[in-house]
Amino acid sequence: MSDLLLSAQHLTKRFGGLAAVNDVSVDLFRDRIHAVIGPNGAGKSTLTNLLSGDLPPTIGQITLNGAHTAGKKPETISRLGLGRSYQKTNIFLPFTVWDNVRLAAQSRERHGPWNPLRWLSSASAMPGVNERCERALELAGLTARAHTVAATISHGEQRQLEIAMTLATEPTVLLLDEPLAGMGQAEAESMVALLLRIKKDHAMMLVEHDMDAVFTLADQLTVMVNGQVIATGTPAEVRADAGVQAAYLGEEH
Repeated sequence: MSDLLLSAQHLTKRFGGLAAVNDVSVDLFRDRIHAVIGPNGAGKSTLTNLLSGDLPPTIGQITLNGAHTAGKKPETISRLGLGRSYQKTNIFLPFTVWDNVRLAAQSRERHGPWNPLRWLSSASAMPGVNERCERALELAGLTARAHTVAATISHGEQRQLEIAMTLATEPTVLLLDEPLAGMGQAEAESMVALLLRIKKDHAMMLVEHDMDAVFTLADQLTVMVNGQVIATGTPAEVRADAGVQAAYLGEEH
């Protein structure tokens, strides 16, 4: 069994009388991809927001690398080893690919007592920053695009850049919210290859509507409908589940 890096137990998030997530548990292990699927409004993105700290749970516990994180701020959870991507690409379009990744890498620099002269030093001279940038760009397949302005690269490459920025923060757990959204076949294949390439060093939760990609990538599947889990198991087990067929997948799967 791979290392358990994140465990969420009995998570519930209520907005007034609506339970957007209702008693959901999920465990994420190193070298395994756990996909969460379901129709629009199922609660998948809300679950991701609970794990990342963008929303506090109404009920439930979350443990990340041994630390209790439920209700903590996103920046605190990020520093404990969690990285995430969003449904909408979240990058600095006027900056180069390199500068986008360097900004993310800089967030992990630790400094001693505050020194006003530090503001005058070059960011590129920070120890470790360049190495993290180079490693993240290589993993994301963007080394050749390092000095290209982010606004000019393709949609698929922008999604790769967002993941490179996440990797530059050196997370152990990755939450990926629809990383293949809006991609053509070639771009989707590149993203699938990227996720498989970084899988062995991370625990990953993938929210995705591309079922071909999901069944290619996932080691474990959770199916949500109306905020609740209706099935969880291996892709083969979920594919064969009559309740899942009726509620979501349809006969073609």
